[in-house]
Amino acid sequence: MRSPMELVVDESAQATAEYALVILGAAAIAGALIAWAGGTDVIKSFFNKIFHQLMNGLG
Repeated sequence: MRSPMELVVDESAQATAEYALVILGAAAIAGALIAWAGGTDVIKSFFNKIFHQLMNGLG
């Protein structure tokens, strides 16, 4: 059986909480970026440029 002091010092769940917060932060940033890009023509123009470069390179 573990002593009460060992239970207080146990930090095994701390890393899990930190990973969860980092993932939530990354998801929030990704969501904001998607919302911004969805309101503009950035994604459409980006893929159009890639498509045109591929087509020019092929023939």
